[in-house]
This record gives sequence, structure tokens and C-alpha cells, in this order.
Amino acid sequence: MEIVEIRRGLHLLRLEFGQAYLWNDAGALTLVDTGIATSGDEIAEAIGRLGLRTDAVRQVVLTHYHEDHSGGAAAVVTWGEVTVMAHRLEAPVIRGETPAPPPNFTDQERELHRSLGAHLLPPVPPCRVDRELEDGDLIGFGGGARVIATPGHTAGSIALHLPDAGVLFTGDTVAHVNGQVMPGVFNIDRDETLRSFRRLADLDAEVACVGHGDPVTGARTALQKAAAALSA
Repeated sequence: MEIVEIRRGLHLLRLEFGQAYLWNDAGALTLVDTGIATSGDEIAEAIGRLGLRTDAVRQVVLTHYHEDHSGGAAAVVTWGEVTVMAHRLEAPVIRGETPAPPPNFTDQERELHRSLGAHLLPPVPPCRVDRELEDGDLIGFGGGARVIATPGHTAGSIALHLPDAGVLFTGDTVAHVNGQVMPGVFNIDRDETLRSFRRLADLDAEVACVGHGDPVTGARTALQKAAAALSA
């Protein structure tokens, strides 16, 4: 597990499978995504290595229900008074009330999914969702985090835009692989994902914290360039 400082108070946690982001507002911690079902111990270790306590986690925001993003949430909520948030359409899956719809794989994506071992990930334990989010909602961290609905990867995928901080958490709508900024794969609706990608490209952000890959600096320019290439 690797800890990467993106800027003061914001760290990327590279987990055994997937990644999460930790935001520190004067000792009050917010987690954006939580890795797979076995990631709780890794996240706790990272928090300790940063000189912080697990019971300082106040909020968990899940960008969507996939195993490598929501899996660790059930462990994190046992650490203290934690509010779990996800989009209204994701909440029933995260709670274990309804099954997760599978992605509409292309043939290439199906092989990639298999090669990554994603089909072998442990099942996600059900986790409560305390606050169901909608497009435009405001979450209290980082000077105000605006919820941006980004359907396509899943029906209720979200991004978080922190204009005061110049930070954008994209979930899996954006990936950064081998130096290339691109839409994420394994989508329910690729066309919808592309529309959501273009929406994010219009936001003013200096750093994009993506679902997979390194954070993107010069984010607005990089996303707009990638969006333009999609239309070419």
C-alpha cells in the first residue's frame, strides 16, 4: 500500500486493488471511496502512518457501488461516528437490497476484466447509506464539495467538484492510464459515460482525482483535450 500526497491535506491511498482518497480538514477526515472488501485494514494503516486516528473519519463518499470502490465501507463505519453517502440510485445496491446490474462489456473489456482478476474480487458486505445524494447537493468538506451526477459507468455514479480547492474527484467516469486521460471502462452505458465525461471537462479544476491511475494535473485542459479527441 502506497500513500501519495497530492496537496496539503489530500492523499491518494494506493490499495492492494483499487484506490481511495483521504481528505483532512483540520483533523476531520473524509474518505472518497474505500477499495475492496479487504481494504479496511490498509486504509486504517494509512491513516495511522499519517499520524491520524481512524475515529477521526467523519464521512465516506462512495462514487458508485462497484466492488473496488464501496467494498471497504462496511469496515470503515465500525470506526466511529461515520456518515456514509452515495447517490440515491446506488444506495439500494450498497445496502444489499438489490443486486448490482452488470456492465455492458465490449469483447475487449470482457478480456480486460478477466485479466485484471476483477471477477475474483471478494463480495461486498452490505453497508448502510446515511445520506442519499442528488445532482447539485453540497457536502461539507474542502470548502464545499458539489455533487455532480455522472451516469453511464453506473446509473448513479457521481463526481465531486471542490471549486475552492481546485479539485475534482471523478470516480470511474475518468481514468488516467499510461499517461492517457480517457473515459473509464466497464460501463452500463458507454454513450452516457461519454456525455458525463464531457460534463466534467467543462468544470474548473486544477487536479482530477480519478478512479484508476494517477491524479491528473492541469485537469481542465487535460479533460477538454481528451473530450475533443472523442469527438474527432
